[in-house]
Amino acid sequence: MKMEQWIRAIAGTFVLVSVALGWFVNRYWLLFTAFVGLNLLQSAFTRWCLMEKILGRLGVTDPSA
Repeated sequence: MKMEQWIRAIAGTFVLVSVALGWFVNRYWLLFTAFVGLNLLQSAFTRWCLMEKILGRLGVTDPSA
């Protein structure tokens, strides 16, 4: 998978899990959902993404780069 696909899959998983935790466990888990959304928004403008750095250190490479 490409780096962008990994990031989208992880972000989507984080959002779904945090919404479920917010519904079933504690509503403050929804703050994590907001954090993920804000990170996606800022990365659209700054072209910097923490998850991209983490995945790069784990050995995920972008074949188009």
